Amino acid sequence: MPMNAAETLLSVGDDGRAALECGDSSLTYSELRDAVRRAAGAWRTLGLETGDRVLVHASDGIDWVIAYLGVMWAGGVAVGLNSRLFDKDLSIVLADCGARFIFCDSSGVATLQRLLRNEAAPPCIVTQGEARALWSTASPIPAEQRPAESPALWFYTSGTTGIPKGVIHAQRAVTETASFAKTVLGADERARFYASSKLFFAYALGNALCAGLRLGATVILDPEWPTAERVAQVAERHRPTVLFSVPTLYLKLLQAGLTGRLARAGVRHFVSAGEALPGTVRRLWKEATGIAPVSGYGASETIALVLYCDDDSGLLSPSPMVEIRPRALAAAETADAPRRVWLRHPCVSLGYWNRAQAQSDSFEDGWFSPGDLFRRVGEAWEFCGRDDDMLKISGQWVSVLEIEQSLVGSAAGSVQQLAAVGYTSPEGLGSIALFAVPAAGREPEARARVEAGIAALPKIKRPRLVKWIDEMPVTATGKLQRGRLKDLYLVHEVA
Repeated sequence: MPMNAAETLLSVGDDGRAALECGDSSLTYSELRDAVRRAAGAWRTLGLETGDRVLVHASDGIDWVIAYLGVMWAGGVAVGLNSRLFDKDLSIVLADCGARFIFCDSSGVATLQRLLRNEAAPPCIVTQGEARALWSTASPIPAEQRPAESPALWFYTSGTTGIPKGVIHAQRAVTETASFAKTVLGADERARFYASSKLFFAYALGNALCAGLRLGATVILDPEWPTAERVAQVAERHRPTVLFSVPTLYLKLLQAGLTGRLARAGVRHFVSAGEALPGTVRRLWKEATGIAPVSGYGASETIALVLYCDDDSGLLSPSPMVEIRPRALAAAETADAPRRVWLRHPCVSLGYWNRAQAQSDSFEDGWFSPGDLFRRVGEAWEFCGRDDDMLKISGQWVSVLEIEQSLVGSAAGSVQQLAAVGYTSPEGLGSIALFAVPAAGREPEARARVEAGIAALPKIKRPRLVKWIDEMPVTATGKLQRGRLKDLYLVHEVA
């Protein structure tokens, strides 16, 4: 049945309720619908045709949302992009996506023009100021109806395992984005959603913006890059009831002593995703606020959180409407080995842009198989990380994530970040390297606590090598680049 993703997202909210808040600005649902219709009319006036891709390359804010939804309303395909990408990654995306237009703020124009100067037919750059002028005079248009399986939006993966991939989502992908928030968190139109992650990240766009709009709730936006202090300030000013954030930021909020400000701001639900939430961080957060975070699992290929844990077990259960089944055993796998799984949900994407091999490996008849590994535990699932997060040492499977979480607890806040990585020793044996970033002014304490934590581990799980570094290599979305850690620090160890 024909539909339009943007129209679906804006079909619920009461006219007078605040749809978006950002700093001193806000829009009601009535105002947002009118703005999106006019933005769609402006895109059409500029020459946007059905199926054309438009990069949205700007800081989060109300204009970002209007431009993005306006593209989809007009029948185009919206592609949110990190406005802080390095030239190399931005060049890859520009060459790969074939965008007709780019919406950007004034700070990004010079970089885009420089990177596109040798293109025979470069995309048309539309600045935020130009867009506002066009929107103010454009005539509103009705939403273009498209097949439910036709593309509506793209994400680019964070590139933790290589070159970023374009992930294509259909019009129908937005319909059930609110099922997690509604069923697991009990959220409704009275909720106020705030994600510390940026909208180019599927976690924020799917679970905060799309879910919030599907519920007719209020979505809080912030153009600034998230820090612990900034998150506390936004919470105090806008009083969200649901906060979506990542484990690293929850830990930084704990270390900075800012949890009380969030609790007093009225946050009733804390959600963590993007990487595994250490049990110690969950426990400390509950002790500090009285509310334990719900840990979720999702991907650019799902938009919504498809697995979650709301207790101390750390084991994941399927979110509403999610089906999960293990993949068949590979020739080299044993029955006890962690395995990849297949997931099915209305939010699962159509697949990848121009990546035939990755497509055949990860998508099959409406099912998606992430690269992460899981182990079934009764009716639940244990997250085991990616292939290289599981090591076989002395014939036993060892999870580097389990080691990390244990040592985070031992470090008791004296460490900012900590990562365990598997490598092969010069003797050809599977070994574990630990990398750690000490908290400011606490390096001696951090070293002592980590050493004690390692000594308390079973011998098979003890890192053979410990390196203290200034910062961890991460992707644009804040995910750890384990492969980059190896390249930077282990090349001499395995030579």
